[in-house]
Amino acid sequence: MASSPVLVFDIESIPDVAGLRLLRQMDAGVDDAAVYEAEIADRAARGKGDFMPLYLQRVLVISCVFRNAEGLRVHSLVDREGGGASQEGRIIQQFFNMIERHVPQLVSWNGSGFDLPVLHYRGMRHGVVASKYWDMGEDDREHRYNNYISRYHLRHVDLMDLLALYQGKANAPLDAMAKLCGFPGKLGMDGSQVFNAYRQGRTDEIRRYCETDVMNTYLLYCRFQQMRGGFTEAEYEREIALVRETLGGIDEAHWREYLAAWPDDRPAPPAVSASVPAEPPPPSIDTTIIVASD
Repeated sequence: MASSPVLVFDIESIPDVAGLRLLRQMDAGVDDAAVYEAEIADRAARGKGDFMPLYLQRVLVISCVFRNAEGLRVHSLVDREGGGASQEGRIIQQFFNMIERHVPQLVSWNGSGFDLPVLHYRGMRHGVVASKYWDMGEDDREHRYNNYISRYHLRHVDLMDLLALYQGKANAPLDAMAKLCGFPGKLGMDGSQVFNAYRQGRTDEIRRYCETDVMNTYLLYCRFQQMRGGFTEAEYEREIALVRETLGGIDEAHWREYLAAWPDDRPAPPAVSASVPAEPPPPSIDTTIIVASD
């Protein structure tokens, strides 16, 4: 067994118009909308949809839930395009710096099928350095048997892939599983609306949407930990209470909406008689993560 922080992550991306311009060898005088429409028309002529290949997905937001012994934190790395230039490389480097610094348990929903390949391609394009993430035993012998890259190691848990037993036909959507487990699921937006929202200048709305998605993933991970014995029932309930308390302390409308969509149906604790001493509080939560090893 090994103990480590938990880093749950999710990305939102948009088509890489600058990359399309380069690959299509289009003049700088052609505006971005025309570059994109030319690509969409070409894809339609070849019987392909609008969804760009992963190497042409520009990372706009990386949202994270970080859980360690000090508590729970939700934060996002957002490409605000300072000075009119994309900061994609900077936010990807910041994400991998977190892995370098904390060596966390990574958790995602379809991270192996989408988020991580996108981060690989885009990180390579921008010269991002991620030595700990890519370590497969060359520097740390432990990573030979449990690394972030192998599909069947648990240093990165892709919950969708793992719950489906690595069978694509058995995959389940995050929104459906979250709602079936009693969590809020998606609110206000879905992935197909992100690019239009970006073009309308609604980057902060995309950030809020990504944060609720990553919180849904963390809550499903907690339920998974309960199922596999990583949490006792009492530990699971305390972790859920911590999530509610943490979100209740963030003064943002999307978290108020999220909590409103997630009614607290736990029974109220019985009143304690003045003549009966109260039970001592439960021990603090054990954040140990069970990791496979040979």
